Amino acid sequence: MPEHSHQPSLPTSTPTGSPRAVGVVRLSYVTEVTTSPGRQRAAIQLRAEQLNLTLIAEAADLGVSARRTSPFDRPSLSRWLQRPDAYEALVWSHVDRAVRSVTHMSQLIDWGQKHGTTLVFGMPEEQKPLVVPPLAGGNVVRRCMDLAYIAEQEARTISARLTSAHETLRATGRYGGGLVPFGYRKAPHPSGIGWCLAPDPETTDIVRAVVDDVHSGLSLVAIALKLEAAGLPVPRDRHAQLQGRPMGGRRHGHDFERYRWTAGSLSKILRTPALMGHRVHRGKTVRDADGAPVLIGPPLLSEEEFQALQGILDARSNGTHPRRRETSLLTGIAHCTGCNGRMYFAARKGYAYGDYVCRASARGATCTAPAGMRADWLDDYTVSRYREACAAEGEVTREQLLRDEVRVTVAKGRSGGGPDRLAGPDTSRLTFSILGPVPHQPRP
Repeated sequence: MPEHSHQPSLPTSTPTGSPRAVGVVRLSYVTEVTTSPGRQRAAIQLRAEQLNLTLIAEAADLGVSARRTSPFDRPSLSRWLQRPDAYEALVWSHVDRAVRSVTHMSQLIDWGQKHGTTLVFGMPEEQKPLVVPPLAGGNVVRRCMDLAYIAEQEARTISARLTSAHETLRATGRYGGGLVPFGYRKAPHPSGIGWCLAPDPETTDIVRAVVDDVHSGLSLVAIALKLEAAGLPVPRDRHAQLQGRPMGGRRHGHDFERYRWTAGSLSKILRTPALMGHRVHRGKTVRDADGAPVLIGPPLLSEEEFQALQGILDARSNGTHPRRRETSLLTGIAHCTGCNGRMYFAARKGYAYGDYVCRASARGATCTAPAGMRADWLDDYTVSRYREACAAEGEVTREQLLRDEVRVTVAKGRSGGGPDRLAGPDTSRLTFSILGPVPHQPRP
C-alpha cells in the first residue's frame, strides 16, 4: 500500500483504469509493539485486489479514538473527505476501524451518497467485504447500521471496563494512561508493576519559569505570548512527542501543525494539584481512606509553593467573573477587521452595557489592530441595516442573522475624541454584508 499522505494530491486516473481507492487505517492507542497498522494494511490490500481497486494513497490516524472522534474530525482522514473528487472508494479493514457510533455511520453513508463514493469495509469473518455503493439499497444500509450498533456497544463495554481499572489505578497511585500532566513524563513504577510519573527534564524548567513569571507580575496572556515566541510545545503537543506522534491535529474544524499557548491552557497547568505530585481526577486530588493525597510522582512544587501560587491567581481573578448575557446577538456575526476573528461580548464592571471585543489573545493569536465597540450600539446598527436590506419587521433574532449569513466587521478606533464619541457608533469603522441567500420577504 502507498505510504500515507496528509495532503491529498492525486492523479485523475490510474494506469490500469480501475477505480481509485484510499486505504484508511486507524488505531486508538499506539505502543512500541503495535502490529495492528500492518495487519490493517494487509487486509485493505486484500480487499482492494478482490474488488479490482487501485490503492493510490493512505489516510492513517494513529492514536485517534473512533468513539470520541468522527471521521470528519480525524487529522488525516478529514483531509481526504474534503477531496472526494480525487478517488472513487474508501477502504477499511473492518467496520470498527471506521466508526464506533451509529450516528457516525449514518453521516459517513450520507457523505458517500452525496459525493458518489463507495465505502468498503473488510469483514474478517467473511470471504467478501461489505461494499456500500452510493446507491446502496436498504438492506445494505441496515446491515451497516447493525454493525455500527454492535461496535458502539463494544466501545461502551470497553469504556466501562477501563473506568473500573482506572479507579483501581488511582487508588494505588499508578499512571493509567491519558494526557500526562505538563512537567511530567511516564516512568516505571517503583514496585516494578505498571507506571507512575516522573519529572520531565524538558518541561519542568518551563513550569518553574512560568511560576516565576506569575510571581513577577506578568499576566497569563503575556506569558502565553512569551512561550509562543519561544516555540515551546503545549501540553498536548508534548504528550504527542513523548508517544512518538506528530504534534498538532484537528480542533473545531481546523487543522493545526501545532497547538498554541493561551491564557486558558496556562491556567489549567497552574491550577492542577498534579504540580504537587497528586493523583488528580476531574480536577480534584484523589485521596486514600485516611484522607491523605494519593501520590503519583515527585512534586514539582511544595504545598506551600502551590498554595502561594493559587493565592496570586485568586487575587487577580478576585473570585468573580462578569455575568454573561444569555445570548449575545452578534456572536458569530461580528468580526474584527484586524485579524478576521470573531468578536465576543464582554461585560463592563459598573455599567449596564458591555462591548464586543476582539479575542485574538485568548485564541493564542496576535491581532495587529484589535477592535472593540459598545454592544448596544453595534446591535442597533446591525438590526437597522438588516431591516433596511430585507424589509424585515418585528424582532430580529440571532438565528435570522446566521441563517442569512449576515456579517459585520469592526475596525479599530482611534484614541481620544470629544463628547460626540458618546453619541453613537462611528459607522466609518463598520461594514455590513449579507452573504447568504436572498432574504425572505415579510409576510403581507
